[in-house]
Amino acid sequence: MQLVERSMAAEPALDYDAGEATIVNVTYDKVFVPFHRTNYWSAGNRPGTTRLLAQVETADGTIGLGETICLHEFIEPVLARTIIPLSLGEDAFNIERLLRKLEGAGYYHHKRALVAAMAGFEMALWDIVGKKAGLPLHQLWGGAYRRDVPMIAYVMASDLDHLVKDAVRYVGQGFNTIKLKIGIGEESDIETVRVVREAVGPKVRIRADVNGAWTIGTAKRQLRKLERYDLEYIEQPLPLEDLRGHAQLRRLTHIPIALDESAFTLQDVMSIIQHEAADVVLLDAHEAGGLHQARKAAAVCEAAGIPVTLHCGGELGVSTAANLHLASTLPNLLLAIDSQYHNQSADVVTEPFAYADGAMRAPTGPGLGVTLDPRSVARYRTDVITEPYLDPRNPGKFATKPQY
Repeated sequence: MQLVERSMAAEPALDYDAGEATIVNVTYDKVFVPFHRTNYWSAGNRPGTTRLLAQVETADGTIGLGETICLHEFIEPVLARTIIPLSLGEDAFNIERLLRKLEGAGYYHHKRALVAAMAGFEMALWDIVGKKAGLPLHQLWGGAYRRDVPMIAYVMASDLDHLVKDAVRYVGQGFNTIKLKIGIGEESDIETVRVVREAVGPKVRIRADVNGAWTIGTAKRQLRKLERYDLEYIEQPLPLEDLRGHAQLRRLTHIPIALDESAFTLQDVMSIIQHEAADVVLLDAHEAGGLHQARKAAAVCEAAGIPVTLHCGGELGVSTAANLHLASTLPNLLLAIDSQYHNQSADVVTEPFAYADGAMRAPTGPGLGVTLDPRSVARYRTDVITEPYLDPRNPGKFATKPQY
């Protein structure tokens, strides 16, 4: 066998210098973008999505973009008062080290208080890495396992007539999976699923999200009634802490059990597997503490033989790009990913995404492959979080988990 010598000079070099990758500035904007149609669910009425948009700049002028969910008042202070001060002067490539450093600021006790703020910042770091490497993120993560990422169509109208019309319209546009919000009332739960199934026929997949509104007794009764409608899965039927209850339901029903509110952190996902509490896990980088943590969680699920998909928190274009990169690389992502992009009235990127037969493709530009539109950011900038849960028009109404 003849050995062939190769010149090291012929190998392409990564455009990376530790000094150039030093984080020198982090800024962010809070934006609110209305939905075309208000979300009606067990915890209230949500008229749009509030998001944090982060920009991380390194010493060489590279700027990474990130986005995260902003449903709670504590998310912005964690970013402003902990993440930004602790990240300045750090190497943007050292993503794992930065995560551990931020957890070490007391958040190893309170990981759920850190994850959302961390996610937008971490996404921006990956954007920097991709831009410095000249590669889209899915290429950095092992390449595209799939080119087209199937997306669901959320249907959350306030009455059954609009619900049916929306479902039929989305199926006509090429969507093959419909997601419904139930957990609002014992009778309406069944009726919502029934009318949509009858409208779209037997071949379209339907998933239904309870958002933890049922007691285990109610869940047993409701799941038995729902079995005739061939649901793809029932999502979060019980409160997030009740893994034993979800494991019991798995043994009692033919409908697959999916968990997302129970699956924020990597440790949450491991607990689900140990309890045998789910047939499907919905991952969300914004609730896991970043894309790196979400990829770890997907690998843990893959080792356990559990398929995954992605949860939706009302992503705008930056996070939509991140989700597409993530979804395109995961071999055990066997189901359409959640998204409300079809329900967004606007976006904050210069080139909004388009569907093709209910699917999207990850961008091919370096990093996330998207660019912020400064005019849109300015237009939708806000100082408040708009009605994420409580409805000011109905001050006596609030959600409990479980509700019935």
